[in-house]
Amino acid sequence: MALRAPVAEITFMLSHIAGLEATLASGGFGDLDVDSVEAILAEAGRFAEGELDPINIAGDRAGCQMTSGNVTTPPGWKEAYRRWIEAGWNGVSAPAEWGGQGLPVMVQAAAQELWHTGSAAFAAGPMLTASAIEALEAHASADLKERYLPQLVAGTWMATMNLTEPQAGSDLAGIRARAEPADDGSYRLFGQKIFITYGEHDLTENIIHLVLARLPDAPAGTKGISLFLAPKFLVNDDGSLGERNDVVCAGMEHKLGLHGSPTCTMMYGENGAGAIGWLVGEAHQGLAAMFTMMNIARLTVGIQGIGIAARAYDQALAYAHERRQGRAPGASRDTTSLIVEHPDVQRDLLAMKSLTAASRAIAYNCAHAIDMSRHGPTEARDAWADRASLLTPVAKAFSTDVGIEVTSLGIQVHGGAGYIEETGAAQHMRDARIFALYEGTNGIQAIDLVTRKLRLSGGSAVRRMIEDLGLIASEAAAINRADFGQMGTRLLNALQHLTTATEFLELALAEDRRAIALAGATPYLRLFGLATGGTLLAKGALHAAASNEDDSWISLARFFAETMVEETGALALTVTEGADALSAAARQHLHHAGNRG
Repeated sequence: MALRAPVAEITFMLSHIAGLEATLASGGFGDLDVDSVEAILAEAGRFAEGELDPINIAGDRAGCQMTSGNVTTPPGWKEAYRRWIEAGWNGVSAPAEWGGQGLPVMVQAAAQELWHTGSAAFAAGPMLTASAIEALEAHASADLKERYLPQLVAGTWMATMNLTEPQAGSDLAGIRARAEPADDGSYRLFGQKIFITYGEHDLTENIIHLVLARLPDAPAGTKGISLFLAPKFLVNDDGSLGERNDVVCAGMEHKLGLHGSPTCTMMYGENGAGAIGWLVGEAHQGLAAMFTMMNIARLTVGIQGIGIAARAYDQALAYAHERRQGRAPGASRDTTSLIVEHPDVQRDLLAMKSLTAASRAIAYNCAHAIDMSRHGPTEARDAWADRASLLTPVAKAFSTDVGIEVTSLGIQVHGGAGYIEETGAAQHMRDARIFALYEGTNGIQAIDLVTRKLRLSGGSAVRRMIEDLGLIASEAAAINRADFGQMGTRLLNALQHLTTATEFLELALAEDRRAIALAGATPYLRLFGLATGGTLLAKGALHAAASNEDDSWISLARFFAETMVEETGALALTVTEGADALSAAARQHLHHAGNRG
């Protein structure tokens, strides 16, 4: 089924829920206005519909091919990528100094959602390049910027992120890749990196690898990690490409999904001389530089989850309007009803749509906070940076969990046909599964939220966030309209659950009861996402009520508040009272691998 990109929903979200007008009024984006943003997103939607969606299923079936270390992408991908860079999409938020358009991060996020809706496997490559541009712009030397950024921004070169090693996945302290200084100021890299997205491919003439490695004098642990830039082909002083660097693709993973996106094992220094690289930022400070790339990438991975959820909903809704089965309540006896008329299918579809919208609201508000931390009033930038940091793990984890949940519901709506690859519904779920794993698993995001982000500014960042949400929920509760139902009251209850759980975790950490806090981390993140996403949807409902515009936002926000948000009560109990049950069960069932009883 042909994609219908959700441009209208996205533009409403940006303007009336995520604060686009405030971003544009910050003074950092020239004469850019809402109409221009809407035109940009309309074009991004057309590219997703016309260029990416047609190659998505074929790319999944054909996959990538590897021969003698060279990787070939699926048929049609090189042509689509050529049109991608010709349209200027690679530099949407990149600085104008390096050839980019310098648009807000929230516009970039919205465009990326549309591209991931079209083909998540295709969009994963440019996504990492955009993140690498951020890291290099913030930390690289002037020479490295001048040599590499123009080509990366133009899209003629792509970039990768090289963190993971066989013995060092989420725990980067175990990294063994090493870097040896050379007399000319460069370094020679040796080691193996695994799970490298677009580590090798045929879309661009050069691939720029950002690699974590240790210098000879590096202290142990994460404080001894440095970041290096190592190109596939060395770059001459005149900008032309020189000889091949000592970095090769030694293998390509066979994965559950994202078949069109090559995931590679990269070897540095296999020929003995070492891969030539250059230090990015300060020695032994590579993790800080890499986190500049990872934090924006984590938001974008959340966007991946939203994009694929939106695609699954679009397809499931279309199918539900075509497939006839059984007799819906109220239908005449001789009628075979469309499945969209059955209440259970309606519930599935509305759960898909509202969960996607709630995730979108969180992610776009996170992007808005990033923009305001860079371009807003100077005195407010630190508070906005705290808001962005607080929302980043939620935007990543909640949205990618939703991507899995929604794509699974999409298969359910299709029934048995959804389990068959021909319909394409199964591909969405296969593709979505990785998003909860890479750029830091969702469990790690929950740990980060609880142990680090709740402590921002002494805990005031999360309190301000809950207070701001409370104002929205109170306003919704005060609306005297039948179509608002119990929306405001349910959201106020959810925010109270969030407050209770937050205070419990803060106290547990203050009393050094870390195990108890960590036991509740994942349910807490889910609670945070539901309460925040639901309240932000209510913000859209309030705008719709005040402007007499599209009242579909009111019904969607009410559905979410009255059917999805009620889970927050149970989640709060799990956070505050579930640690003992977890510990007791773990002792009995998990600590003895030989006991299979």
